Amino acid sequence: MARREQAREEAAFARGDVGVDGVATEEEKDEAEVEKGKAREQLLRGRAYLGREFMTWLLWRSESGDPLVEHDGAGVVVLFLGKVVLRGVAGDVTEMSAKGTLAPYSENVRHSLDRGLLVSQARLRVSHGEREFEVTLDSEFLDIRAAKLPALLTEEEDDQLSERLELTEQLSAIIDALVQDFLAVRAGRAWSKQVVPTLKAWMKGEEKGSDVLSKAARARGKDARAARG
Repeated sequence: MARREQAREEAAFARGDVGVDGVATEEEKDEAEVEKGKAREQLLRGRAYLGREFMTWLLWRSESGDPLVEHDGAGVVVLFLGKVVLRGVAGDVTEMSAKGTLAPYSENVRHSLDRGLLVSQARLRVSHGEREFEVTLDSEFLDIRAAKLPALLTEEEDDQLSERLELTEQLSAIIDALVQDFLAVRAGRAWSKQVVPTLKAWMKGEEKGSDVLSKAARARGKDARAARG
């Protein structure tokens, strides 16, 4: 009996569960805290997936080169640049990246999307009126990883700092406007019946982005009319 107990203690020490003094190396977590942690993880994973849907939706919407939303009286045009990272949760390939000036709009990327991957990270050029921003956007928490602001107009150092802050806030507000536009579509009745099928058709190369956009616009119009009355 004593030998079995000693063996269990030695095994616990080998696993790192206890220290040399026989005391547990980590305090046992409260059951409620464990459940909170699980709930928090599920929430973050849900947001991450929604963020990937947003980035994928934004990719095919941006292909036309038309303004996507109105913000502060000016249209917002988005163009995917350079490198795009795709991720999925199942299948033989769960992550891939494509590089090149127009790589995000390539046939290989669309086919990968059709096989179940979604856009996880991308470099975007965001044009708002006469101002142009470049931003690396991560879908996991819709974090702005890196941004290139428009050329500053002021010369004084203090004024430049204020202008940078203003431009940073403007970029954040523009991204928020794009996300809100997506959420309105995502929560609409036409999402599963019209938007997803046309998006899948675009991935397969059966429809051009402009055709998909036209159908999506009509779908959004129906949702808006339904909401009004």
